[in-house]
This record gives sequence, C-alpha cells and structure tokens, in this order.
Amino acid sequence: MLPVATHVLPTFAPWLDLAGLAVFAASGALAAAKRGQTIVTLTFFALITGVGGGTMRDLLIDAPVFWIHDSRPAAVCLVVAFTIWLTPERWWRGAALDWFDAVGLAAYAVYGAAKALGYGVPPVPAMLMGVITGCVGGIIRDVLAQEPSILMRPELYVTAAALASASYVALVLLGLPTFLAAAIAATAGFALRAAAIHYHLALPAYPARR
Repeated sequence: MLPVATHVLPTFAPWLDLAGLAVFAASGALAAAKRGQTIVTLTFFALITGVGGGTMRDLLIDAPVFWIHDSRPAAVCLVVAFTIWLTPERWWRGAALDWFDAVGLAAYAVYGAAKALGYGVPPVPAMLMGVITGCVGGIIRDVLAQEPSILMRPELYVTAAALASASYVALVLLGLPTFLAAAIAATAGFALRAAAIHYHLALPAYPARR
C-alpha cells in the first residue's frame, strides 16, 4: 500500500508547482501578446495555461482543484500577465522562453506525479498524471491561439514530461528520499528537453506504408 499524501508529496512540492505554473502562465500571456490582444485576454491566457494541467489532474484523481482552494496560483498568473503587459516585446524574443518552459515542464511533471502518488493513485496512472499536469495547459493554449498543438510537433516535449514523471515514480518506489527523487527526475526531464531544443531532437514519424 502506498504511503499517505503527506509522506509521498515532498515538503518543497508547492514551490515546484508555483514555478511550473508561472512559466506556463507566461507562455500563455505571450501567446496573446504576440497577437496584439488586450490585458484581459493576456490574463485569461495566463490563467488557463497555468492551471489547465493541474486542474485536469485534480479532477481525475478526485482531489480538490488546487487553485480554487489556494489564492497563490491565480495570483501568480495575474502577476505574470501584468508583468508581460508592462514590459517591452524585445524582452521576450528568441529562445529564452523555451528554456524557462523546459524548467517548468520538468518541475510540473514531477509535482503532478508526486501529488497523484500522494492521493493513492497506482504508479503507472501517477506517471501519466505527471504528463497531464505538464502538458495539458500548453495544449489548451495552442488550441485557443490557433497554433499547432505541442502534441503535433515532432520535437521532444511530451516525452520529456514522461521521463520526469516516470523517473520520479520509479525512484520513489525504489525507496529514494522524495527530495532526491524529485531532483534527479526533474533534472532528467529538463536535460532531455534542453537537448531537444539545442539539437532539434525528435521521435521518428510514422512511416507511410502502401
């Protein structure tokens, strides 16, 4: 039987949650900003991108939806949206956001898997909850912005989230302390995503057969 939530969820986990949420909120706000939208639209994009994955996870594992019971996540999304609104566009050009997103993806995937384990979810579904936590917000953002979804891009993205969440679950089950397991898993997920960004790594596409 898996330990209860307080034993599985690391004490520093809320900071992983807020770090990942802030980065994804920024990507959502930027998607609206690049289309010349209003502050209201920037705020909406920041919120839906930031909390989308975590909301889906909480609904699936029958947990209280985190941002409804804690004012910090929504506040972070609002602050991020207003920060982007008040800063010049040149600050957000280039690949800087991709690197921040890589950090957020790894952190959020680990947090999602940890929370799922804490609610008694079996290992394999818990790993998938990590992937959902890290990726669903970006999928919603892309759909609303009418961009190709991250699921449809060849680059390694979902795979990096899967590596981070699966590594965390496996290391916890092997008996590693949660802090160490989270650090190793997040580093592995970030390293894979960083390599994909730098070297343009991608999984093989489905071969056309006749």
